[in-house]
Amino acid sequence: LRDSQALLEGHFELSSGLHSERYFQCALVLMDPRRAEGLARALVEHVSAEVDVVVGPALGAVIWAHELARALGTRALFTERKDGAMSLRRGFSIAAGEKALVVEDVVTTGGSAGEVIDVVQASGGRPVGVATIVDRSGSNPFAARGLELWALATAEAKAWLPKDCPLCARGDKAVKPGSRTGT
Repeated sequence: LRDSQALLEGHFELSSGLHSERYFQCALVLMDPRRAEGLARALVEHVSAEVDVVVGPALGAVIWAHELARALGTRALFTERKDGAMSLRRGFSIAAGEKALVVEDVVTTGGSAGEVIDVVQASGGRPVGVATIVDRSGSNPFAARGLELWALATAEAKAWLPKDCPLCARGDKAVKPGSRTGT
């Protein structure tokens, strides 16, 4: 992450709404196809589930879903927001009983991946776990759903509610570099 300048330090508003002093811009890692392919191959060695389809939320996990699907020999889908709700669009579908690996580039609260899990289940698919480049959650947010979390890297990165953010308290303005805005 450091080599590709994907680890940013400063004052950031995450897509979860939390504030943090670190931001992982995984798009900078994934823009190199050879590096993305290598990372996906490294991660799938640890995935201990049978997978029929890989599904990730747009925009951050589109490339990551594609690379993991290629490494697993499956197809890749992505979800998008429509009227504020995550959904499958563009003719994508998941057949009843298909085993879906849900992917995200960075997991903090698990919110976006959780929404994808809901879409998979509503489509009749069966989520088998979540795979991520960086897990900054501190614990598996999917454990209550009975799902394993596989990560290439685990990072400690403090995150605060805006009202508790020490960076805001000293007058620093948060930057929102992610793909989800207005939520």
